[in-house]
Amino acid sequence: MAGRINDDDVKAVRDAVPIDAVVSEYLQLRNAGGGNLKGLCPFHDEKSPSFQVSPGKGLFHCFGCQEGGDTIAFVMKIDHLSFSETVERLAAKAGITLRYEEGGYNPSHQRGERIRLIEAHQAAAEFYVRALESPEAEIGRAFLAERGFDQDAAAHFRVGYSPAGWDHLTRYLRGKGFSDKELITSGLSQDGRRGPIDRFRGRLMWPISDTAGDIVGFGARKLRDDDNGPKYLNTPETPIYKKSQVLYGIDLAKKDIAKASRAVVVEGYTDVMACHLAGVTTAIATCGTAFGNDHIKILRRLLMDNGSARVIFTFDGDAAGQKAALRAFEDDQKFAAETYIAIAPDGMDPCDLRLAKGDDSVRDLVEPRTPLFEFALRQIVGRYDLETPAGRAAALDEAAAVVAKIKTSSVQREVAVQLAGLVGILDQEFVVHRVAQLAHWARSKGGDHGDRGGRGGPQGRGSRGGAPQQPAPAPAPGFSGPALNLRSPAHRTERELLKLALQKPALVSPAFDAYGVDEFTAPPYAAVRQCIEEAGGAEQGIADNREYLVAVMDAAPDNTVRNLVTELAVEVFHGRIIDETYAGMQLVHVRLRAVDRRIDDVQGSLVRLGSHVAPQDLAAAQNEVWVLQQYAQTLRAHGAAAL
Repeated sequence: MAGRINDDDVKAVRDAVPIDAVVSEYLQLRNAGGGNLKGLCPFHDEKSPSFQVSPGKGLFHCFGCQEGGDTIAFVMKIDHLSFSETVERLAAKAGITLRYEEGGYNPSHQRGERIRLIEAHQAAAEFYVRALESPEAEIGRAFLAERGFDQDAAAHFRVGYSPAGWDHLTRYLRGKGFSDKELITSGLSQDGRRGPIDRFRGRLMWPISDTAGDIVGFGARKLRDDDNGPKYLNTPETPIYKKSQVLYGIDLAKKDIAKASRAVVVEGYTDVMACHLAGVTTAIATCGTAFGNDHIKILRRLLMDNGSARVIFTFDGDAAGQKAALRAFEDDQKFAAETYIAIAPDGMDPCDLRLAKGDDSVRDLVEPRTPLFEFALRQIVGRYDLETPAGRAAALDEAAAVVAKIKTSSVQREVAVQLAGLVGILDQEFVVHRVAQLAHWARSKGGDHGDRGGRGGPQGRGSRGGAPQQPAPAPAPGFSGPALNLRSPAHRTERELLKLALQKPALVSPAFDAYGVDEFTAPPYAAVRQCIEEAGGAEQGIADNREYLVAVMDAAPDNTVRNLVTELAVEVFHGRIIDETYAGMQLVHVRLRAVDRRIDDVQGSLVRLGSHVAPQDLAAAQNEVWVLQQYAQTLRAHGAAAL
């Protein structure tokens, strides 16, 4: 068994890998103010960004789903890794050699499954690239050359060749220390009659990477007539490869997609290559499956779902391409981006178009022209005879049901008016009413459970402007006692003070550390105060804020408290100027309310006991009330100086 990773090495990894650099591999981040960044949460669907990253603290937190933590926690969750796998992966990126408590330096057999499988794919990719230079691979080089791809293009996209023998790659990877079980699990090998054999043989190979840039699978194109397999053969489903969750070229395109707020969806590997070489560096493709919901989630995080973003689908002009376009339109409402379709003249794909007419023609092709909904409606209406009343009625019935799925009412009405023109019905209001009626029926049947990532909100097509509101913190379900009420001045002030203790401990130390847990009336806030105490107090955060925050999170009894800690550690302050004066006000308000509560408690006890109270107890209680009243008066007069 692997030993425990040395704590100092874990700290070194956490400090060496900036959280914003890691998160940016999966989604687009924008300035959120106060030194924070924001983006669309990768852990749940949302239409407005509530996911925040604090580079200075090394933390992330989503105010929508309450997920939060440091760099290690983010990678663990998004890539489904164990703690040790995550640390090993980040250490490899940072060039840090890990030590294990039982001795030894990062032996390969100690690495987790995902890392081993990715390493196997990386080694396989290098093997395939070298094999493309062999005499046997001449047929593969010729295939590329015929499609306009030279040696530099092949190298840029890491295109390779799988030798035609039974077990060339299998023997190579065995020599690299990979077990037969790992080779079968990875999908690089498959069971043969005498043991594992290569899955891909005699084919041109494209490596498929995830958003982080790790190779997780391959797409293989057959080259010889005697190959009885399918034209394209992809890696099967494995622990690291899910075809519905990968996009070919996303590792190369993601930065430009985020920068340009535009993505071009093409149909094949060579189409991606052709687009990128022609200057359309936002092109990506699915891998042996239709463009679906998981692909949309990937793009939405990169596009940030702003209203000016565009997604352009390129499909062949044949029946299959038209069918694919209609299928894409079914998911159109899951984008906030505008969606368009581009069909090349003569039904050519981008690769053929580049060969026939050059790079300019490819760039011109993907300039948005036809909205996807308009194309979809034309395809539907075109199947009917519009010269007859029955044909127009049938076309309206099918197309209106599609328009009724549009969630934003203003857009729905606009498209309904266009539909009236397409069908040839002069009474536009009749068509608008019909669409609205169908939409109402769909909702009444339970088809609409709220807009989750659609266009019904401020980021949708119906409303372009306006900044998203600061998300309201969600209640912490794991606590007993009254729910948080941020309209309560007490809860609001307690929250600000905890934020100061976590984010700017120097402003509230050492006074804060003298505050009792019972001075925080909201149970969730009392739990966070307890965590700070167990971490050594806020004063610990002055020297090393990151390690202090890690210690506070480690002290949390469960994920509910831990998530609240990260939430408070990244949330912006309500005040404009955060200085000693502001911090002193929060300290005084929390203490004053605690003093007033104690006075009320003592006086209430005296009232309840009435004449039954013993004289000595009465004198002690009256003295306590007097002392507390004097303290409260001093606090009101002198502020933080009286603490």
